[in-house]
Amino acid sequence: MSATRACSYSELEQDAALRVVIDDVPICVVKDGDGVVHAIGDTCTHGEISLADGFVEGDTVECWAHGSAFSLVTGKPLNLPAFEPVPVYVVEIDGDDVLIDPSVTKEI
Repeated sequence: MSATRACSYSELEQDAALRVVIDDVPICVVKDGDGVVHAIGDTCTHGEISLADGFVEGDTVECWAHGSAFSLVTGKPLNLPAFEPVPVYVVEIDGDDVLIDPSVTKEI
């Protein structure tokens, strides 16, 4: 599989999340305060809630339902009730296109 256009860089708001689905894989895409784009699995491992509906702060996204925060860099939960990480995907920027291959995760 190859990287697919997920969205445009210019449509991403700083410190906000966007939910995209590529090949039936829900992905939470975030442009952090430094302009770096991150892509992690969009489903909270505690309660099947979309992380893109949560709150972005620094390099974390917090699930709005139960308060677990996940690292955008490692996918690891930083507090309970979640204890399982979400996948972290490789992001490529090509011009204004944000490209993600949901079959390729980062080795953390």
